[in-house]
Amino acid sequence: MTGAIPSRVGIVGAGQLGRMLALAAAPLGLRCLFLDRSAAAPGAQLAPILVGELTDPALLAELAKRSDVLTFDWENIPASALAPLARTIPIRPGPAALEASQDRLAEKALFTRLRIPVTPHAAVDGRADLERAARRLGLPGLLKTRRLGYDGKGQVLLRDRTDFERALEMLGERDLIYEKHQRFSLEVSIVGARGIGGEIAPYPLSANTHRDGILRYGIAPYHDEALERLAVSYLRRVMRSLDYVGVLAIEFFVVNGRLLANEMAPRVHNSGHWTIDGCVTSQFENHLRAICGLPLGSTRALGHTAMINFLGSMPDREALLRIEGLAYHDYGKEPRPGRKLGHCTIVGARAKDRDAAMQNALKSIRWT
Repeated sequence: MTGAIPSRVGIVGAGQLGRMLALAAAPLGLRCLFLDRSAAAPGAQLAPILVGELTDPALLAELAKRSDVLTFDWENIPASALAPLARTIPIRPGPAALEASQDRLAEKALFTRLRIPVTPHAAVDGRADLERAARRLGLPGLLKTRRLGYDGKGQVLLRDRTDFERALEMLGERDLIYEKHQRFSLEVSIVGARGIGGEIAPYPLSANTHRDGILRYGIAPYHDEALERLAVSYLRRVMRSLDYVGVLAIEFFVVNGRLLANEMAPRVHNSGHWTIDGCVTSQFENHLRAICGLPLGSTRALGHTAMINFLGSMPDREALLRIEGLAYHDYGKEPRPGRKLGHCTIVGARAKDRDAAMQNALKSIRWT
């Protein structure tokens, strides 16, 4: 380490989250170095990059050698690949958070241990397990892979038993989880940062709209004091349990006025992108502040904000930039169906101003 406060941040993964970390790092006087499979990854447009597999021991060692602290922009890096580096360099968040988030069954076990409600579920390793789970929990339900599922991938909705064979063919028969399908009224998420001294700075609650498992748009702050207090208390429990350092996000279903934890992400999160333009300190800046041992910044909202993802194709930039209060974010990625290519945020002094501008923006945005 070059000094008491880290100034060189090694980032495993150089996707759009890594890119936005690098954008936030520069004003803080921090330098980033990435490791990613592709030299064309979005983060590489802003900082140097090591190219190769994210689990390559030699490249990870090189990243650690040239950094003061390590973090990641993707939670599916095997914790075992990072563990050997922990003897020589701080890894923040730590491997325990990675391990908990990488397996849906382990994640739900963590939530349950911390008295955070989750949807009824069961482990599935074959057709017989699936039959038992469906009898006990009922149909419809979701059959999911325990690992590597994100943005709606690795899961199949089972409406009745005729769907079982197709689902098992698609997902395999091992390391699965069956979850009772929930009729929720709303999806919300809480994002917050925790520093190395244990201080916690939660952001306001956001309400999110998904389709096919991918976030389309969100609004924040979502004003429901009771739900926000509960979500923040759950966030604090998880952070303290894992001795967490950095930004953490937890997504919830709202079912009959109750929060059911769906999943957590031990990193900066898509549902927190609104904080870039909508808060005093963005989630990206606060993640860097946390992992580098710097004071956390204010998470106060600057107004009423909407965030809209650009999926599959980029919208008309000029049309969007004519909208008052709108900020445009291009990730520099090649278009393909369903891919997150960028987003915009809209900040209004009043909720009705935000909502009107959001409806105007949606006229120029096609999700493909």
